[in-house]
Amino acid sequence: MATNRDVLQPHLMVGKGDVAEHVLIPGDPKRVELMATHLSNPVKVSENRQFVTVSGYYKGLPVSIVSSGIGVPAMLITVEELLRVGAKVLIRVGTTGGLQPDVKVGDLVVATASVRTDGGTQMYAPLGYPAVASRDVVEALSSYCAKSGLRFHEGVVWTSEAYYAETIDVAKRWHDLNVVSVEMEASGLFVLSSIKGVKAGAILVCDGNLIYGKKKSEVLRGQKPYEPEVIEGVHKATEASLEALLEISSKSSSKTV
Repeated sequence: MATNRDVLQPHLMVGKGDVAEHVLIPGDPKRVELMATHLSNPVKVSENRQFVTVSGYYKGLPVSIVSSGIGVPAMLITVEELLRVGAKVLIRVGTTGGLQPDVKVGDLVVATASVRTDGGTQMYAPLGYPAVASRDVVEALSSYCAKSGLRFHEGVVWTSEAYYAETIDVAKRWHDLNVVSVEMEASGLFVLSSIKGVKAGAILVCDGNLIYGKKKSEVLRGQKPYEPEVIEGVHKATEASLEALLEISSKSSSKTV
């Protein structure tokens, strides 16, 4: 007879016990390996489609890193299946395009909320339902960035589902509304985590700025897809996320004592 541990989620291909309560979610599956260098004893638990799962420890805290792939629909699948196997605190570690002139390549963005222009979250809640990050996750991320002297921006991001339709004219609308940057997954994470009652946040690495007409550049064959500043930013964002998870875990433990 199959046990709960034998039952795997159909997309992530993980079961109970495979994933920690604290999870980092990059989009790019190749970024999982980069981020896993910050963990001790990392083990690849599963790999299926764009979903790669690695579990390990950070200063004794069990942590998993799970890639979602691109877009809100993929994020919704990722979050649904992670919650089914016991995840409780989720932080997206992604990339983003700046919408304000002072958001430079390599800068970090701590998202407080997201503009919902996606279609996936509307299957869960009407557009009047806000896509907001958990306050304690935002505070933990921003506090670490500030203490560490990192260049970061805190504010609302725009979640778009159409990368190549993000023109300068469209971007200017959100720029004028003081939206910090654009990305493709945060609204799914924020809406679903709020509905399900778990903690979630996002810290993003700027890899372009739409106001200056700079998006991700085309890559020559054999080149790496990320600029050095972006790779460095991913490491900084990973460290900030892991330290934030430690702080959140510590506060949660002290409340239950």
